[in-house]
Amino acid sequence: MMQAYLDHAATTPMRPESLAAMVPYLTEHFGNPSGSHSVARRALVAIDEARDEVARCLGCEPGEVVFTSGGTESDNLAVLGASSPGPGTVLCSAVEHHAVLNACDARGGTTVPVDRSGVIDLDAMGEQLDDRVDLVSVMLVNNEVGTVQPLADVAALVRALAPRARLHTDAVAAVGWMDVAALTTVADLVSVSAHKFGGPKGVGALVVRGGSRLDPVLHGGAQERGRRPGTHDVAGIVGMAAALRVATDARDDTVRRVGTRRDRLAAGLSTSIEDVRETVVHGAAKVASSCHLVVGGVDQEELLVLLDDEGVCASAGAACASGAIEPSHVLLAMGLSPVDAKSAVRFSLGYATTDDEIDHVLSVMPKVVERLRA
Repeated sequence: MMQAYLDHAATTPMRPESLAAMVPYLTEHFGNPSGSHSVARRALVAIDEARDEVARCLGCEPGEVVFTSGGTESDNLAVLGASSPGPGTVLCSAVEHHAVLNACDARGGTTVPVDRSGVIDLDAMGEQLDDRVDLVSVMLVNNEVGTVQPLADVAALVRALAPRARLHTDAVAAVGWMDVAALTTVADLVSVSAHKFGGPKGVGALVVRGGSRLDPVLHGGAQERGRRPGTHDVAGIVGMAAALRVATDARDDTVRRVGTRRDRLAAGLSTSIEDVRETVVHGAAKVASSCHLVVGGVDQEELLVLLDDEGVCASAGAACASGAIEPSHVLLAMGLSPVDAKSAVRFSLGYATTDDEIDHVLSVMPKVVERLRA
């Protein structure tokens, strides 16, 4: 059976360059980079070279790169490490990933509303900014619906109204689709995760620009200049650097190819199936990989099961502990009704998405929806 994998926002296949770079450090070059002998030094050199590459791609200095276990840790380290407990000290948008939302909540922070497309309400944010605020966290690209946030405008407000606050951006969903190095120069802290752009799972990075306060949330060794203790995942870090290099250098071509396929998918489904509409309103800025739709008259859980039976991998909202799909906090924050939120489906494309996969979805989706509505 043909399989169309359109869940790249959850994870994307590893790039061959990433896997090839990792293999030596999973086999003969196994040293712990914290040691002092030649085997350890070889591992340390690999990390230093990877740090240089990550810094180049993210537009920062090598010493500003902190290696982590992924986006969740990077977000938690940024929010918890750069803020103080107490009401009013942390602000974040209402559509952040739960790694930011829950960390913000742990600090007693507050959320800022968004508009119908998921763009942060700058006026509402301005009303909440004052001298008490330690940290503001606004993602560059929403991981669920693909909306791009006006980060430069956010930064200007923060600098004007909360001058002691640090600005953090979760750029996990932006790498490979936008010029993260240029767009995040206004941010003090930037989170990325390797497996979203073709690297391995379990490794990420946090950019901590010079002068930014960052207290560790883990305690142990002195790795990463004392900001994140623990033995380095050398192979993972090397693999992330290789994937980030390819994703960055190939970005323009990838955006062009994938954007064309995304547009064909969205247009094809909207014209072939009644009562299908894009979640983000027409004209709003979004990344080329995101095709998020509300399919009227169907339940997303049933839709995803039947699509999977037909070889189509897609996704919906967040899963709770029981495994049942709950209405997405992102869609509810955007003003969608719970009914519409429970009828939404996310098709997310990636660098490896093919025309055949798009054709397969366009072929089976109308039949699946017709079956559910019947």
